[in-house]
Amino acid sequence: MTRIALITGATSGIGEQFARQLAESQTCDELWLVGRNSARLDVLKAELLPQRTVAVCADLCTTDGMMCIEAMLKEREPVISLLINSAGLGYREPVSGQSIGEISDTLNTNCNALTLMCRMCLPYMDSGSGMINIASSAGFIPQPGFAVYAASKSYVISFSQALAAELKDRRIKVTCVCPGPVTTAFQYKATKGKTEGFTGIRAKTSKTPGEVARISLKASSKGRRLVSVGFSQKLLRLAAKILPHQWIISMIK
Repeated sequence: MTRIALITGATSGIGEQFARQLAESQTCDELWLVGRNSARLDVLKAELLPQRTVAVCADLCTTDGMMCIEAMLKEREPVISLLINSAGLGYREPVSGQSIGEISDTLNTNCNALTLMCRMCLPYMDSGSGMINIASSAGFIPQPGFAVYAASKSYVISFSQALAAELKDRRIKVTCVCPGPVTTAFQYKATKGKTEGFTGIRAKTSKTPGEVARISLKASSKGRRLVSVGFSQKLLRLAAKILPHQWIISMIK
């Protein structure tokens, strides 16, 4: 049977780096790359291994997008060696400044789509298969001005750890990855074009998407359940455990 790696958010950032690194390693028969930008999917497929790459143009915020992926799985019945939920969305803006659509899209992408992808893929996974869910260190504490995104990533952390326990007997590994600032186009989109890069401590502690992908794949191979990317994010995770959240919030506002 065909063994595949299925990657959401594959057309840019961390998702694209997952695709490139897995294409180089050739650890599966096919790469299924999921994204909304069909032109970018076609370019990426051509750059990688066209005969081993399947481009899946689907909007995970919509029922049609999810049904498209489900239909392909039912038709081809692959074995999913690795599912990578890398699609993500968020806005650095108070809740009152976001539209209903923006909030809905954030929750649908970060929480609903990720959860449904895990559920849809489970029947096609076997012993030794793995999942990588990209969360964020923002999920460790409430973040005013980034409240919806941080809360959605807190959900990913909680869901992933619970799912890992549920799937332990099936020997399916679930790894939740929590990076801090990553040098992708996310910051530009999150601020609606107001800022493109990071400043201050965020600039000094930022990681490249390639680093995040490499660390994530290594952690998944070792069966790790929760990974904080970078020393500063490990400190934040520790602080969130032992300090009152209000103290931390007052320092990062």
